[in-house]
Amino acid sequence: MSPTIHPTAIVEDGATLGDGVTVGPFAFVGASVTLGDRCVVHQRGVVLGNTVLGDDVEVFPGAVIGGPPQILGFEDDGTSRVNIGKGTILRENVTVHAGSPAHGGLTSIGENCLFMVNSHLAHDCAVGDKCVFANGVQIGGHVVIADQVWMGGLVAIHQFCRIGPHAFVGGGAIVVADVIPYGSVIGNHAYLAGLNIIGMKRRGFSRQSIHDLRAAYRMLFAKEGTFSERVKDAEETYGDCKELMEIIDFIKSSKSRSLCLPE
Repeated sequence: MSPTIHPTAIVEDGATLGDGVTVGPFAFVGASVTLGDRCVVHQRGVVLGNTVLGDDVEVFPGAVIGGPPQILGFEDDGTSRVNIGKGTILRENVTVHAGSPAHGGLTSIGENCLFMVNSHLAHDCAVGDKCVFANGVQIGGHVVIADQVWMGGLVAIHQFCRIGPHAFVGGGAIVVADVIPYGSVIGNHAYLAGLNIIGMKRRGFSRQSIHDLRAAYRMLFAKEGTFSERVKDAEETYGDCKELMEIIDFIKSSKSRSLCLPE
């Protein structure tokens, strides 16, 4: 099926459009852009730079995808780019910036994500699959976000933070430290308020996994002993719990930032 391009839209020569693509009124698609099958760029949507959108990606009015990173003195050497996985939805006024050449040049978003109105993803970020970011979420540069992370409205994430899989960040939180897998954080500055039990139940985690993870969480963040001792004890006691080992591995791989901890 041939692309449908509105007469007022601009699709520059060199752009690659898959089957069934729709480009709406006054939209803009740059020369180095690739749109997968059935992508939709709604009226006044903008896709720039070296940007690849997977199949069924939808760009809503006012969104600007693939713009240059907000870095003083930025010079594009051709490596600055954006990759977005299939089925991802980018609602009104979303902005996604390309990566910086000094750090590999790539900003990436996985499959079936939802970026709600006015959310922003900065340069050199990596977002996993099935993530949901509510209105006004602001994500700084070099942030790594794993699969199935949900964030409430007006969340702000400091650059270089890591957010583990299945974590939840409550609305209005300002996150300046890493968030463990399955963690639930709230507040300004954000602190660890427990586990994302609601999310785990919705995604079909077993009762035993949730039970073991709760027990291990209490052990990890108890007041007795040093943190390294508690990590070791939790691993020895609940090492058969796959979800706990994700948390342990996440903690051990922390390099540049501290962890969000309970108050």
